[in-house]
Amino acid sequence: MKLRITDPTAIAVDREILSLRAEDSTGSFGILPGHADFLTALEVSVVSWREADGKVGYCAVRNGILTVSGGTDVAIATREAHVGDDLQELETVVLAGYRSHVEAERTGRTAAAKLRMQAIRRMVEALQGGPSEIGL
Repeated sequence: MKLRITDPTAIAVDREILSLRAEDSTGSFGILPGHADFLTALEVSVVSWREADGKVGYCAVRNGILTVSGGTDVAIATREAHVGDDLQELETVVLAGYRSHVEAERTGRTAAAKLRMQAIRRMVEALQGGPSEIGL
């Protein structure tokens, strides 16, 4: 099978593999040659694969989309990819960083939604001649 992992700036992995393991919201799963066409959203996790020479490869991904086409092509598009040989480092250092990015993005979206709601309330109050009309 052909594996290609890309992020917005680069192709992180482009090689022939025998098998792949990844993780989506339902848990861990495997892909072997001949797999049915497949599409899933990946979690922050480490994707692993086995090459023809028996070597195991690892790539930490910050979410993403995995597709299998024709049972021979596996493609992963992710926000961020970090290839490494040390599984322990990827799981502790890199994934922790990815998770903190995800949490910061979530916090930012929540704060932006609150600001939009405050602005809408003030506009409605101003249009109705309410108390915030003077404060604007």
